[in-house]
Amino acid sequence: MSVSMRDLDPAFKGAGQKDGLEIWRIENFNPVPIPQSSYGKFFTGDSYMILKTTASKSGALRYDIHYWLGKGTSQDEAGAAAIKTVELDAALGGRAVQYREVQGHETEKFLSYFKPCIIPQEGGAASGFKHVEAEKHTTRLFICKGKHVVPFARSSLNHDDVFILDTESKIFQFNGSNSCIQERAKALEVVQFIKDTYHDGKCEIASVEDGKLMSDSESGEFWGCFGGFAPLPRKTVSDDDKFADSHPPELLCVDKGKTEPVETDSLTKELLETNKCYILDCGLEVYVWMGRNTSLDVRKSASGAADKLVSGTGRPKSHVVRVIEGFETVMFKSKFDSWPQASQVMSEDGRGKVAALLKRQGLDVKGLLKSEPVKEEPQAYIDCTGHLQVWRVNSKEKILLPATDQSKFYSGDCYIFQYSYPGEDKEEYLIGTWVGKNSIEEERASALSLASKMVESMKFIPCQVRIYEGSEPIQFHAILQSCIVFKGGLSDGYKNYIAEKEIPDETYSEDGLALFRIQGFGPDNMQAIQVEPVASSLNSTYCYILHSDSTVFTWSGGLATSDDQELVDRMLDLIKPDLPCKSHKEGVESELFWDLLGGKSEYTSQKIDRDEESDPHLFSCDFSKGNLKVKEIYNFSQDDLMTEDIYILDCHSEIFVWVGQQVDPKSKMQALTIGEKFLEHDFLLEKLSRETPIYIVMEGSEPPFFTRFFKWESAKSAMLGNSFQRKLAILKNGGAALVLKHKRRASVSYGGRSGGVPDKSQRSRSMSVSPDRVRVRGRSPAFNALAANFENTNTRNLSTPPPMVRKLYPKSGAQDTVKPASKFSAISHLTSSFELPSARENLIPRSQKVGSGTSISNPETTTEGVSMSKRIESLTIKEDVQEGEAEDDESVPVYPYDRINTDATDPITDIDVTKREAYLSPAEFQEKLGMAKNEFSKLPKWKQNKLKMAARLF
Repeated sequence: MSVSMRDLDPAFKGAGQKDGLEIWRIENFNPVPIPQSSYGKFFTGDSYMILKTTASKSGALRYDIHYWLGKGTSQDEAGAAAIKTVELDAALGGRAVQYREVQGHETEKFLSYFKPCIIPQEGGAASGFKHVEAEKHTTRLFICKGKHVVPFARSSLNHDDVFILDTESKIFQFNGSNSCIQERAKALEVVQFIKDTYHDGKCEIASVEDGKLMSDSESGEFWGCFGGFAPLPRKTVSDDDKFADSHPPELLCVDKGKTEPVETDSLTKELLETNKCYILDCGLEVYVWMGRNTSLDVRKSASGAADKLVSGTGRPKSHVVRVIEGFETVMFKSKFDSWPQASQVMSEDGRGKVAALLKRQGLDVKGLLKSEPVKEEPQAYIDCTGHLQVWRVNSKEKILLPATDQSKFYSGDCYIFQYSYPGEDKEEYLIGTWVGKNSIEEERASALSLASKMVESMKFIPCQVRIYEGSEPIQFHAILQSCIVFKGGLSDGYKNYIAEKEIPDETYSEDGLALFRIQGFGPDNMQAIQVEPVASSLNSTYCYILHSDSTVFTWSGGLATSDDQELVDRMLDLIKPDLPCKSHKEGVESELFWDLLGGKSEYTSQKIDRDEESDPHLFSCDFSKGNLKVKEIYNFSQDDLMTEDIYILDCHSEIFVWVGQQVDPKSKMQALTIGEKFLEHDFLLEKLSRETPIYIVMEGSEPPFFTRFFKWESAKSAMLGNSFQRKLAILKNGGAALVLKHKRRASVSYGGRSGGVPDKSQRSRSMSVSPDRVRVRGRSPAFNALAANFENTNTRNLSTPPPMVRKLYPKSGAQDTVKPASKFSAISHLTSSFELPSARENLIPRSQKVGSGTSISNPETTTEGVSMSKRIESLTIKEDVQEGEAEDDESVPVYPYDRINTDATDPITDIDVTKREAYLSPAEFQEKLGMAKNEFSKLPKWKQNKLKMAARLF
């Protein structure tokens, strides 16, 4: 498309050069910019142009142009807005997606710019109306439809929708009996908007439920505004609702403003010629496709033809979306039976010509020129001072790995890991599965099942993640610090499989030949991946470790950095800590080096690409009968997460499935399946891998690496009730969230993953969440334990400081390692005014078989008034006086209640039986204590007194 200076309106000078909104109003058929203070204020007699510029992480700018037509705007003004929109796109280099918006039928993308809603005002420049605010308040009635609010003029009440009655002194929300909770909650956001905008935040709020009639004063006051109660009619089907969404796609070719049908049995990309414009009529969506080689006049003509098509009767809801060849939207592509992989149609040379033209006019053209993405070191957004346990899956069982092996994985096996770490106000948990590339299907299913049972046993509090080898997220490597992936496998399932298939066993042997590729971002995030010991496995951008029996080589590629070489030295401490090695640089290798690799051959110098984090997209999910339907939520925020629903946050390199608290248990168990279905369908056509990590996040237990995508308020996720009840409580509390849940107290950190707090110079780079909780740089607990076993130091200088000698995972009940958890103060507080026989039975069993090395002594006291809390304290070690003070020392692990109970079928044996309640999670402890207290209160008074007396005698 040729662009000349006369084609560009002066009002568009400098447009689209920064992230955000820009709005123009059509006055005398020309665009006039309006001040930011008036953004979101629309008049029914006007037409507007809205430009949304979005800066991506790569530095490129994306554009969406909307032209909004008020119900009172003239056809000439509407036509001018449509034409000027095409000109604005040309000024931006012909890359924008253009939308036609009609008052009352706006797209959700447009409404998302002005949350929670827009309320057009009467008036308009072209019609001669004055843009003045009414001095006297006018009572108005609005109807809210769907989860996003669309305001209407005064209407009749019905049972299906939510209505807002705005009076001078009070705002009423009327909830139709057939409306859903999500609609009611979204409507409350509009109530807040009306209160702040038209009442200066000073008016009362009332919620009226359909069917209550005159049962309370607020209902009576509401119906009094209508002259008294009268039965509500059924909702009538309007002309807007008659137009079906099942309109079969029809392709039309536009020639000189006229449309001709394109005869075809199948829609394919090949039907679209680059020197023509087409209209794809899909009913509610009408797309205008503009070929790259079409002129500006031809594009204006095609736009006019599309507007004329939807202006006919029966099509008020139809949206017109205009796309340029090479920049088609996902929804447009999805209408075709086949669409080839997109290539950048606009060459850098063509982009430069457009930029040069605009620069001569004084425009800033940085948005048109390719910019280099800012390279940032990836952050894990997780505290790395927590407690880690790893199990290897063996058939249908899991085997706990010792600390020295917890970061060693085999590609033929599957693993389960549990990581607990201090959160903002409670202990956070991450439970995941790691699936090796060569693992068998039975053990993959077993790993997922066992991990899900662990999450379920902890009341769905932990965040769960499914990880495939080679697609690990940064959080996984951050908590392991150093990870080694060996070839082969150790599980019975893998061994039986290769025996049945007569496949050679390539399981790693310390004395055999092995080649490791070293990669990572630093000492706290480094990996050694075993690859085929052949020359073609080498890559000039990496460093490698090669060993055969007692011979050890290191190899540094020509494009590797000094940081990469440092990682090699550190990984040698883990793979071959007691042997000297010979260093090689690319191009000066010894003959023995090539002989071990089977001879010299060609290899690549191309960096292995990892999925980069892209702009996140949020989808609401409807999963029924095995079918997944999603709906994108634009410009999302925390308030869009409804507690009754399931959402997917797509970050391309990883996805999060967020599950609300009030989702039914059956749907909660299907969260992983929903994530897998999402990857399968790839709704955004972004080539999502089926092995992309999937996180399952439960409301109230959101990890920091999820909340970072929002402006997060923990108090909102800590509230009880459904979405409507929560937002109503916030609204009546002046906009502040009320914390209604009991917060779990943060448990003390585990000693194996943390020590004292050193000075800032010792802090690890991976501490992105809680920098005050640190450990020695570059030393994983596995290495500390491993290095402690070597009495003689190697002649080679170690690249890391001496190991810290401390126990990684304390044995429960060992007095020399266990420090009291902070939950003991909660036990004392909750039981100080209440003697609980049932709780006493759980705390001190009737009888226990104790080994010769263990003794249990019951505390004795002669003071009758001593409360049970004092007895509990006598069974525990004294706790710090300052409540809430975190200790950088070791604590007891957490087990489910059904395994520490004396009647358990599979009890935990390696625990201190006198402190069994201490092994519960804080949430489960309070739940059990509350249940016991409730049962005690149901007993007759004489029996309560008798049990209290028995407790005192004990």
